[in-house]
Amino acid sequence: MTSATRPIGPTALVAKHMPRRSTLVRKRSDDDIPQPSSPSKRSKVSFDSDVEVRVVEEWERSPAVILESVRRAIQKHGVGDNAGYERVKAIYAPTEDDQDAATPTTVKNHTAALLSNVALLDKNCADLVHVVLDSDWLGRPKDYVQLFTQFLANLVSAQGFFLPTVLRKLVDNLTSTPPSQRHTNALPSVPRSQVYTRVHRTLQYLLQIIPSACRVLLTIITNVFPHQGDSRRAHFVYVHNLIKVTEYAPILQTDILALITERLVKIDLQVQEDLEDLAEDVEEGLVQPTPPAPMDVDTILDDPEDSDDESDTDEEMDQEMLRTKEITKNVEKMDYILDMLFAYYDQQLAVPSAGSRTRPLDILLSQFQTIILPTHRSRHTQFLLFHFVQRSSADVDVFVGLCAQTSFDKKRPAMVRQAAAAYLASFVARGLHVSSNIVREVWDYLSTELKRMYREAEPGCRGPDPQRYSTYYSLVQALLYIFCFRWRDLESGADEDYEDEELPSIYGDERQWRPGVKETFQLNLFSRLNPLKVCSPAIVTEFARIAHHLRVVYVYHLLETNKRIRLSRYSGLSNYTQVNRETALTARKDEEHQHLDEYFPFDPYHLPRSKRWIEGDYREWKGIPGLDDEKTMESASDEGDMGDSDVEEGTETEESSV
Repeated sequence: MTSATRPIGPTALVAKHMPRRSTLVRKRSDDDIPQPSSPSKRSKVSFDSDVEVRVVEEWERSPAVILESVRRAIQKHGVGDNAGYERVKAIYAPTEDDQDAATPTTVKNHTAALLSNVALLDKNCADLVHVVLDSDWLGRPKDYVQLFTQFLANLVSAQGFFLPTVLRKLVDNLTSTPPSQRHTNALPSVPRSQVYTRVHRTLQYLLQIIPSACRVLLTIITNVFPHQGDSRRAHFVYVHNLIKVTEYAPILQTDILALITERLVKIDLQVQEDLEDLAEDVEEGLVQPTPPAPMDVDTILDDPEDSDDESDTDEEMDQEMLRTKEITKNVEKMDYILDMLFAYYDQQLAVPSAGSRTRPLDILLSQFQTIILPTHRSRHTQFLLFHFVQRSSADVDVFVGLCAQTSFDKKRPAMVRQAAAAYLASFVARGLHVSSNIVREVWDYLSTELKRMYREAEPGCRGPDPQRYSTYYSLVQALLYIFCFRWRDLESGADEDYEDEELPSIYGDERQWRPGVKETFQLNLFSRLNPLKVCSPAIVTEFARIAHHLRVVYVYHLLETNKRIRLSRYSGLSNYTQVNRETALTARKDEEHQHLDEYFPFDPYHLPRSKRWIEGDYREWKGIPGLDDEKTMESASDEGDMGDSDVEEGTETEESSV
């Protein structure tokens, strides 16, 4: 068998390593080689007319893409590349034309992206945070408001230095013109009452996750409180919202109510100062208008106007009319706030206090000691206490005891002690639910203290001295005032239901007085302290008239003597000084400023809207049987030829004299 011959040499090596071509692969022909296109010709492109062609804006992308782009924008902003960062800010910036504004979906996706990247929002991103907080998030759909609330919660949790800024923006939205409620045509309108509800829910949620935020919130609430000259609606809306805050932040209840009371007292004082300069008929028209219609809270909250201006323009009014208009606004402002506070405390007192919850009446008593009592000539705010303490005899005792204790507290300023005596006398005299027993107990207490003070002062006294014995004189005036109103309770055997017609006639049997009544008058009124010279002339005159008619004490001869006494001669005398010599200069001095003020805090209440709260608690002036009857008959006979209304008006006893 002949063997095959093997190739030898380079040819054999090439044959060994060359792969064999598969028989299944077709040979490439020249037609398969792509030819370069001619530079002078372009390929023809055909478009399907049924396909919609749209240019996609850069920020209208999927949520995932937006999330990543926002993250990169914030990171690049940290190294100085602000292009993407500014585009994110532009999403929330207000625009003049709604067509230029970002779509609701775009805004929502970017807010979700910021929520996911909240850890990157450090102080370097404060301008972005401010733009986002200033956006119109409160006027958007409910799901967006929830998303934004979560963003705020995560922001203040991760970046605590933004907490004051976030709270300030929220409180700003509790005012009468919430800045985050801008309306756009792309979204349905949201009423302001709903806007306020959304703010309260957000605040409540933030306070739940960060309880320490309450103190920061209180400072902001105080700073945002409307100015005294702001509109009635501005005060109403803000106070209404502050009361809402106390419902979910009870730890702030005492401080918020004290803030409202403090600002209310300032308005009250301003009104009194303005009224003193007006004519009497103008003043009566301001404080006794026609009873207003019932107040609709939602209507006031949803009112887009933030002004109290009426149809008349300022250019059409003179200075007096403008001033009267301004005072009227302040009176209405005070009336609205007081009506809200009456309603609030009425609701709170209807719920029994539980646990460590502060009793609403204790809050009022605290405000009385720290705010109302030290404020001279407050006129209406104190009627909150006047109304609510009379709901319980125990609370009456507490308030009477507080006033009496303050009157004799030597650690308190003389002005405060005098004011406490005025509050004590006015409350006992005017409180319809202050029992006869309370009247007699107060009388006995004051009489005992006056006797003690008389014994201490009489030996070294040279004459009436308002500076040295101011507390003594204020207590005597309180006693005189109580007697003018409650003399019926100081008679022997006086009963709660004892009517004037059943009392013994002064022309028959002489009235019998409780032990110590006449003795107190005799001891103090005719002493060298001479309180009738220092007490308010109006109070002294009315007391002298009533006391003489009831035959309890006769002081007219003393009043005649006092006309020749100058208080300036005795002012500031000590045990070792002589009576100052009266000169022509001192004789010409007006002594009215040395008399006690005839201020009694619970004089008639005239605010029309809130007056309804005290109508069942207030004791009106009652004429003296046999004295005011004659005065009434004389007045009626003199005006008999006038209309029926004038006759009825003439029969009324003037309360201004007491």
